[in-house]
Amino acid sequence: MDATYDAVVVGAGPNGLSAAIVLQKHGLNVLLIEGKETIGGGMRTMELTLPGFKHDVCSAIHPMAAAAPFFKTLPLEEYGLEYIHPLTPAGHPLPDGTVASLHRSLSETADQLGRDRETYINLLKPLVEHWEGLSSDFLSPLKIPSNPIKLARFGLSALQPATMLAKKFKETKTRALWAGMAAHGIQPLTNITTSAIGMVLMAAGHHVGWPMLKGGSQSLANALADYFESLGGKIEKGKMITDFGQIPDAKMVMFDLSPKNLLKIAGGKFSSLYRWQLNRYRYGMGVFKMDFALSQPIPWQSKELKGAGTVHLGGTLEDISNSERLTWEGKYTDNPYVLLAQQSLFDTTRSPEGFHTGWAYCHVPSGSEVDMSTVIENQIEKYAPGFKETIIGKHTFNTKEIEDYNPNYIGGDINSGVQDWSQLFTRPAVRISPYRTSNKNIYICSASTPPGGGVHGMGGYYAAKRAIQDLF
Repeated sequence: MDATYDAVVVGAGPNGLSAAIVLQKHGLNVLLIEGKETIGGGMRTMELTLPGFKHDVCSAIHPMAAAAPFFKTLPLEEYGLEYIHPLTPAGHPLPDGTVASLHRSLSETADQLGRDRETYINLLKPLVEHWEGLSSDFLSPLKIPSNPIKLARFGLSALQPATMLAKKFKETKTRALWAGMAAHGIQPLTNITTSAIGMVLMAAGHHVGWPMLKGGSQSLANALADYFESLGGKIEKGKMITDFGQIPDAKMVMFDLSPKNLLKIAGGKFSSLYRWQLNRYRYGMGVFKMDFALSQPIPWQSKELKGAGTVHLGGTLEDISNSERLTWEGKYTDNPYVLLAQQSLFDTTRSPEGFHTGWAYCHVPSGSEVDMSTVIENQIEKYAPGFKETIIGKHTFNTKEIEDYNPNYIGGDINSGVQDWSQLFTRPAVRISPYRTSNKNIYICSASTPPGGGVHGMGGYYAAKRAIQDLF
C-alpha cells in the first residue's frame, strides 16, 4: 500500500509514546496523534486549584516508571526527567495511632513488623533480589518465562487473594500495610491474583523506591515526546480521532485506547468475533479524585507520615477489605480506602513558597457522580486534625469528569479494565497475541493490554515489537 506513514499511533499516553519510540527507533516513519492539546494521557500536570499550584491529574507517584525495563533503556534524563525520592516511600496509619511504613530498605521495613519480620523478608527478598530478571516476565504478555523457577515461586504467592496471603501475618500493622498495597488493584481483596499488585509495589519500593517526578508527571510525558521527536518522529496534538477515516494513510495503525473507544473508531474493520470479544471486556470501579491547595503541610498526628511521599488511609486490613467489597457491589462507605500523595514536601516546584499541595482519591462504583469530598476530607482529618483549616483551594473529579478528561477511563476506571484473573493476560481478548486485532494492519497497545494499568510503557513496548515482527 502506498502510505504516507509506516505507522500511526493514536493516543499519547505512556503506552502510545513507548510504542511510537520503539517503532521510530526501528527506522520507521511514525506519526503520533493526540486528541488533547497536551500529550501524556494519565501523565499530565495542571493548575487545577489556584495559580502556581501544580497538580498531577492522574498518576502521581512512579515506582513502576522507575523500575520498568523499557524506560531504563532510554536517555530520558537528557530530556529533563528527574526523579525525586521522599524520605519514606509510603506510610499507613492505624486508628490506634501506630504507623506501618514501606521503607527503601527491606530490613528496615521488616524490623518494624514485630513477629512478622522473617515472614515479610521471606516473601519479598527473592523478588527484590531478582527484580531485573523477573520484571521482564511479570511486566509482559503471557510467554515462556526467562526465569521459570523464580517466576513460579513468585506466582505461588501472587496468585492468592490478598486476604488469604494476609493470613501469613500476625501483626495488625503488617496486615494493614499489606492491604493498602494490594488495594491499588482496584478490586475486592478477596479476588484471586490481588496479592500480585501488593508484592510488585512493595518489591519495587525496595528496589528503586516510590519516586515522584520533578515538576509533575507531565515531565515524563514531555521527556518521552522530546526523545521521540529527536529520533525523527512527528506528533500531532489537538486532533481527537472519532472515525478511522481521519487517520492518514499508513501501513499500520496502533491505538493507545480502551476497547470501547477502539470499537467506536475502527469496529467496522474487525471480524464479528473480535467485536464480540471487545464488547465483553469488563471495566472496574472508578475513582473520585481531589486536589488541594494548602496553606501548610498536612498536620499529621504521626511524625512518621511527614516524610512519606504516599499515605494509605482506611484503617486495618478488615476495614479496607470491607470498603473495597462494598464499592465493588455499588455501595458507598464513610470509611473508604484513600490513596494520598504529598509531592510538594519534596518538590518545591509544585507550589508557591510556603504553600503546599495535596493529591487524593478514593474508589467509587463505576460511573458514580456522588460527591465524596466530605468523606475524603474527613478521612484525612481523622489522622491529621486541623487538615480542613489548611485548605485554601480544592478541585474534584467524579467518574464522569475523569472519563471526559481521558476517554480511556471508562466509568472512572483508571486501570482501563479490571485486572482480575480472567483479564490479567487475556486483556482485551483471548488471542495468540493480545496486541493484534482481527485486522492485520491494526494493533492495540493501551493499558487494556498486558501488563495492564500503571505508568511503565510495557504495553506499548510489546505491542510495537509485535507489529514490527509481523509487518516490518
